[in-house]
Amino acid sequence: MNKTLNRPIRVLVAKVGLDGHDRGAKVIATSLRDAGMEVIYTGLRQTPEMVVNTALQEDVDAIGVSILSGAHMTVFPKIINIMKEKQLTDVLLTGGGIIPDADIKKLQDMGVGGLFPPGTPMANIVEYITNWVTENRNF
Repeated sequence: MNKTLNRPIRVLVAKVGLDGHDRGAKVIATSLRDAGMEVIYTGLRQTPEMVVNTALQEDVDAIGVSILSGAHMTVFPKIINIMKEKQLTDVLLTGGGIIPDADIKKLQDMGVGGLFPPGTPMANIVEYITNWVTENRNF
């Protein structure tokens, strides 16, 4: 069944913690915007609580976390837990950065969606978010 949305997909792009490298996040944000999505970029040094609160306020379909600091096994579980506490269970949590394959599997088992390493073609990320949102948030 071919579903389509009658509205733009809303994505929050976030940088969490002390990771000050945001060039990749800005490239992702621009590419998602160019693909027709509405993008909210949090800027640097956000806490997991700030990210989830912004996602609630902005009524986003997806949260994309860019992480290069090695703190992915702390950041993603915290965000997932806060999302569950705030009943934000119908929003995709995805992201990318430097994350070992074994950790990607563990994070996905916790409920994190697709995670994309550096060099992933932007079309793959756009397609993944678009497909997830049309299947899970078509309202």
